[in-house]
Amino acid sequence: MQRSPLNHDERLRYARHLSIPGVGEDGQRKLKSASVLMIGTGGLGSPAALYLAAAGVGRLGLVDDDRVDQSNLQRQILHGESWIGKPKLDSAVARLKEINPLVQVETHPTRFTADNAVELLSHYDLILDGSDNFPTRFLTNDICFLQKKPCVYGSIFRFEGQVTVFAPHLGGPCYRCMLPTLPKPGAAPSCEEAGVLGVLPGIIGSLQAMEAIKLLLGIGEPPLGKLVCYDALRTAFRALRLARDPKCRLCGDSPSVYSHDNSETRSSVVCSMSDIPSITVSELAGKLSSNPATVLIDVREPDEYAQASIPGSKLIPLGELANRIAEIPREGEVLVHCKLGGRSARAVAFLQELGITGATNVEGGIEAWLQR
Repeated sequence: MQRSPLNHDERLRYARHLSIPGVGEDGQRKLKSASVLMIGTGGLGSPAALYLAAAGVGRLGLVDDDRVDQSNLQRQILHGESWIGKPKLDSAVARLKEINPLVQVETHPTRFTADNAVELLSHYDLILDGSDNFPTRFLTNDICFLQKKPCVYGSIFRFEGQVTVFAPHLGGPCYRCMLPTLPKPGAAPSCEEAGVLGVLPGIIGSLQAMEAIKLLLGIGEPPLGKLVCYDALRTAFRALRLARDPKCRLCGDSPSVYSHDNSETRSSVVCSMSDIPSITVSELAGKLSSNPATVLIDVREPDEYAQASIPGSKLIPLGELANRIAEIPREGEVLVHCKLGGRSARAVAFLQELGITGATNVEGGIEAWLQR
């Protein structure tokens, strides 16, 4: 592959790279000729994009259709106060050009979907997955497998993060080997519901950038077959072995998934709650006003409850619900809420399965209550 030489400005900018054995001028020219498609410019995508741009990766593709919200600024360091309400891609381009004007930044103001995945990835060397939902993770995995390109995976939850590289063509497993089937809608709380310490995605996103650079340079050992887990509270890293699953539906010995366009990648990102009975916070207020004895269950965690609670509510964290079912009346209406409505919807579904037919979800949770 013909690689363009470094000019004077590039030699000055990347001087610390040029002196590293294993990188040097040849490695820097590799980075200059390389390209990375980044899914999302949020918590993980922000630090990863900054470091890939600073490192001199020649072409960065950014996929995002979101706008900057004030709640993003606690962790999404690509964006700032003056960009609130504006497209994240506009903010990202402005920031990355300040970091390194020599890098070509290509924007794709859309979601990464089964309809556009082939066209988008075909122009890049690898994917860095900064998504926050299961269908997109299945999609990045499947399209990378089919196009024989590495997928640099990262995920975050409260104080913990994970990083690995899915690349069966390089000898490792795929995402489906780790997670064979798509979890049910709402099975795991979103970042918005569960929360995340702002600095955590900086650590995990930086590790993703490191693995991407290693792959582009062809140096070191990428974590193929190894899930690197970081526990911020204990300042501890550990590596879990991920083996290729011979029964994997995608990369196994007898695959049944032959296209990136499948039931998992087409699944809705939004949890479906159409079958869950629900009321609004305005309706809740009316019930509490007319009947102070209304049964209201809060399924958040104790620390969340301590920060704010609805008067008269009873705290039963979702994880304790099965063991404390005797505390919930089987007759009459039982109203259930959480932070945003996701955990409480799962609680209502569980209670109804047990025959508590009066269980009802409070839409929007305590966030909607406080806004009201």
